[in-house]
Amino acid sequence: MRFIELQIKGFGKFHDQVISFQDGLNVVYGKNEAGKSTIHTFIRGMLFGIQPQRGRASKNDLYTRFEPWENSGTYEGALRLEQGGHIYRIERSFQKSKKELRVIDETLGKALEPTKALMDQLLCGLSETAYNNTISIGQLKSATEAGMVSELKNYIANMNTTGNMALNITRATDYLKSQKKQLEAQLVPEAARSYTSLLGEIKTLEREISSPEYENQLPAYQQQRTETKKLIEEKQAEKENLLQKAARGRQTLAQNQFSDVQSIQDYQKKTQDVYDDYQATKSSREKKSPLLFQIALFVLSICTFACGLYFYSLADWNPITDFLFNYNIEFSEVSVLMTMSALAAVFLVSGFLSVWKGKRLLKELTLLAQVLQESFSRHLGDGTISQEAMTAFLTRMAEFERLCASTDKCEETIGQLTEEIAALQEKQNNCGEIIEKQQKLQWELEKKLELLSNYKTQMDVLRRTLAENDRLSQEIAAIDLARDTMTELSSSIRDSFGLYLNKTASELIDGITGGIYKSVSIDENLNAYMNTPTRLVPLEQVSSGTMDQIYLALRLAAARLIQNDQEEPMPLVFDDSFVLYDEDRLQSALRWLSRSYGGQIIIFTCHQREAQMLTANQIPYHLIEI
Repeated sequence: MRFIELQIKGFGKFHDQVISFQDGLNVVYGKNEAGKSTIHTFIRGMLFGIQPQRGRASKNDLYTRFEPWENSGTYEGALRLEQGGHIYRIERSFQKSKKELRVIDETLGKALEPTKALMDQLLCGLSETAYNNTISIGQLKSATEAGMVSELKNYIANMNTTGNMALNITRATDYLKSQKKQLEAQLVPEAARSYTSLLGEIKTLEREISSPEYENQLPAYQQQRTETKKLIEEKQAEKENLLQKAARGRQTLAQNQFSDVQSIQDYQKKTQDVYDDYQATKSSREKKSPLLFQIALFVLSICTFACGLYFYSLADWNPITDFLFNYNIEFSEVSVLMTMSALAAVFLVSGFLSVWKGKRLLKELTLLAQVLQESFSRHLGDGTISQEAMTAFLTRMAEFERLCASTDKCEETIGQLTEEIAALQEKQNNCGEIIEKQQKLQWELEKKLELLSNYKTQMDVLRRTLAENDRLSQEIAAIDLARDTMTELSSSIRDSFGLYLNKTASELIDGITGGIYKSVSIDENLNAYMNTPTRLVPLEQVSSGTMDQIYLALRLAAARLIQNDQEEPMPLVFDDSFVLYDEDRLQSALRWLSRSYGGQIIIFTCHQREAQMLTANQIPYHLIEI
């Protein structure tokens, strides 16, 4: 049997991770906290599943420790393995709400019913306890040599007594004795009454617990509060940006003496009117030549008056008078003089009026030009008066109108944001109150659940008592019979299995230690001795590294026995198993493993020396870095 691939969809820190293995030796290297133990536990979970505990134990159980860090809804994965020429894919969902196990034969292309017989076949007959105590190999957990000796002796005692690490005859016997005493102690007349009273308490508690008020809405409201807080921060930031934008807009408008769109339009209209007047006035002055016209009027006035004087002084021979007389027109010298004087006065007044009008137009044009130059200088930076300047001025006014409209829009949005922020803050406060209430309710619920668990535990005890009171004597006799049978069987198993354990462990120790120790002997008092060419060395006198080698040999011997020397044994999984090994021990162990174990080997390590040593000794291996 060999592992092909791990497909971790969600397990601990890993999410959508694929890890592939190859035949032979695989080294999985990763620094501390890289996730080696997580992968190791994932393999175990895919083979045997992970059962969540109940009550307080669930807070630190295996299920809780390895729940996905991200997207807890994908607490699942798959293990692809090859056995008997077929490739199988084991798929498991560990989620409490949708726990599922599927086995697919990829070679045949069909799903198989995951029966116990099929799983025993795939697992080579190993139970989870046997797997943890044989082919899944870690270093000794004890920190001192004395502790290591004690742990090895306990391991040997279980193996030598029953051939099974999961069963301890002494503990089982003590347990039966305890059970017998408990049964005898439970024969009390108050059992039925206590059972009825406890049943009523349980029903009351279950009715209270099932109340809608205890529904756990804490995560939803915590998320809602977080989202609301984030939304408030976003809107506050948006509001600050708008306040700055509106302030800059108002400042710009104020600097240009504008307060609103109407003030801009009034100013624009006023300037446009001034420009139109300027153009009209300029056009009026340019239509005629004021100076020549005025001079002509003054000259004409003088000439007319002079002519009148001339006619007056020479009336007797004046040709004009003669001409007029020839037509019988009667004129006197005075009337001619007065007429000519009046005409000269008209010309003179017209000249003065023309001068006055010219000065008035010039003054008006100057004033209009000053107004326009001031406006153009202020808004365009150049006081030159032209049609292009007026067009640019109108464009500038349009920009001010857009700025004013944008500022008004910003202020309107600021008002809306202020209202929204106030509503969100109220919502956040309400969430806080609800969360506080939910926390109190969940605390009450936890207490009620704890009390209910205690009640149910007591109910189980009372139920067994009520069910077995009438047959207590027969059960006590059955317990005594079981104790006798276990004692008899343990003696038989010890005789046969002890010999196998000594022989197999000795063969393995010789290979693992590189011939330093040839065999191990375990006496009837469970004392272990290492055989050397000169003497027997007690287990207590060997080093910590040697103890770890003995531990490895015993586990491998047990693995061989349980798997009945199958042609395709399960892969050996080492989890930092060589920490106590020095360089020589490690080199001997790696060489021996590569030669002696025909199955797949997976070594999890936080050191690089295993890979370096395998490379140096030209031992083929597949390196996986995490």
